[in-house]
Amino acid sequence: MDIKEIEAAAARIASYLYMTPLVYNSILSNQLKSQVYLKLENQQVSGSFKARGAYNKILSYPESERKDRFFVAASTGNHAAAFCSALTNLKLKGKVFLPENVSTSKLEYIKATGVPFELFGKNSLHTEIYCRKVAEENNFVLVHPYNDPEIVAGQGTVAREMLKQQPELDIIIAPVGGGGLISGMGIYLKNKHPSIKLIGCQPVNSPEMVRSIESQHIIEEDISLPTLSDGTAGGMEKGSITFPLCQKYVDDWALLEEGEIAEEIYNMIKTDQLMIEGAAALPLAFLRQNTKKMQGKKIGLVITGKRISLEKLKSLFLNRASSDL
Repeated sequence: MDIKEIEAAAARIASYLYMTPLVYNSILSNQLKSQVYLKLENQQVSGSFKARGAYNKILSYPESERKDRFFVAASTGNHAAAFCSALTNLKLKGKVFLPENVSTSKLEYIKATGVPFELFGKNSLHTEIYCRKVAEENNFVLVHPYNDPEIVAGQGTVAREMLKQQPELDIIIAPVGGGGLISGMGIYLKNKHPSIKLIGCQPVNSPEMVRSIESQHIIEEDISLPTLSDGTAGGMEKGSITFPLCQKYVDDWALLEEGEIAEEIYNMIKTDQLMIEGAAALPLAFLRQNTKKMQGKKIGLVITGKRISLEKLKSLFLNRASSDL
């Protein structure tokens, strides 16, 4: 893959999606003695960056062919929401497969779109494998959440926009699940501005990519525990194109604890009135844990999405209130 595919994706999706804001955050900048910019993908169509890849994949088919195809996707929620948005807006036929532990807020959004869905599998990887099997057996178009060049290229448009909005960034920090976002960003950044440091974050409770990088191969066993960062939870498909891209382009990796994730969700809502999902809190938590290393730098954080269940928010705020007593 190369930068031309990301440029093509940007042109393809421009009429359907937003160039989301890259906003200077004065509170974080003052607290951390650095210049902090938030890329607000929580304001993207369908509520997350995932719309970029889903729309790019589907729009890569000529319009005449799209109308005759049946599309399927599997996801923990954000990719499914993006997929459903694309099907609805483009008036196409399809079905989405969700793991049984999908968050309530994401399931409610998908139900509201009217796109048929099926719950299958105890985690995202099981669901992805099942969805691929269904697609192959029925000649459906699989819109994979990460293991697809068009998906990676679509997600890479996040980096393209960030450099247009602030070309002097020193560091970019992003959450990582299957690696589609950070792979696409890495391709663009390291070809345009190779000096920019790219850091990937995962929760301690679901560290599949980090452990795979350490092992130098994709780990296949399920090592996930429940996490607030449900958008990054679960393993990678065997042979995923994102793994070697992450090995090549990501400069550093970090794991964050559940308490750190919860604290940043709380802080964003309290100080910025900004609704974020658990995955979006990972870069914020990393930044706060590495204040001294980040001082004086221009730092871009990818706020990947906004969907978090009311149950999780209620629990988070009740726990915080009790700890403040």
